[in-house]
Amino acid sequence: MSTLGLAMVEATPSAALRPYVLRLCAYREHYDAPVTRSEMAMPGAVLILAFGTPMEVDGERVSAFTGGLGDRFTVTRTAGPTEGVEVFLTPFGARRLYGLPMRHLTNRVVPVGDLLGPSADRLVERLAETTSWRSRLALTDRLLRERIAAGPALGPEVPWAWARLLESGGRLGVSSLAESLGWSHRHLVARFQDQIGLAPKTAARVIRFGRAARLLRSGTAIAEVAAECGFYDQAHMNREFRALGDTTPGQIYPRPAAQVAGMLGS
Repeated sequence: MSTLGLAMVEATPSAALRPYVLRLCAYREHYDAPVTRSEMAMPGAVLILAFGTPMEVDGERVSAFTGGLGDRFTVTRTAGPTEGVEVFLTPFGARRLYGLPMRHLTNRVVPVGDLLGPSADRLVERLAETTSWRSRLALTDRLLRERIAAGPALGPEVPWAWARLLESGGRLGVSSLAESLGWSHRHLVARFQDQIGLAPKTAARVIRFGRAARLLRSGTAIAEVAAECGFYDQAHMNREFRALGDTTPGQIYPRPAAQVAGMLGS
């Protein structure tokens, strides 16, 4: 394994965690110069259980940290060697894990200890003492299962609405969701802000952006993506990509190798 760069090992969450955890990843990062990234908004919450050199996240130096969903990109800067476990939580996994309304974590970066107490510090210490990456992932999986199982129970309505938004790629109307649930628009917004941290319309924006980015990476033409994902036009899609990802569709869309070679040779 190279001493410089990013190395990672992924694990499939255990069956009990799958409604709440999208991905578990053990990693190590070490570069010969600081690396700055713009992390795209995503329809989930990220939990970092790291040790080593603290990372700068939106200007704040943190090691083990988390946050909620957001409607903007996040700037990170890795300035030294660090390693640990990265967890991608569904909104409902984060709501049960942290035990507080997700609106309090929207667009925020919070040290894990502020939410999970001394048990978070003990977990990070145990991860640092565990040399096997697979063992780190298994330990994280087990402790997350225990903590989430003890979290507040959630009704089925908002997870159902969230699943419909995901299935539609963010194109399903908020009024349609409210009508299907027999709720007022105000009640739907309040429940989303509690369990997800974003209003339904904003959540739909983030989901649509993620789907558009995936389609672009797969090679779907930019104009086709704009139409299929429900953007008003390409200018609208450009604005959304700037706000949610600090990028443009053209920077994500893979250029044909011949075109790239021609540009390099010009």
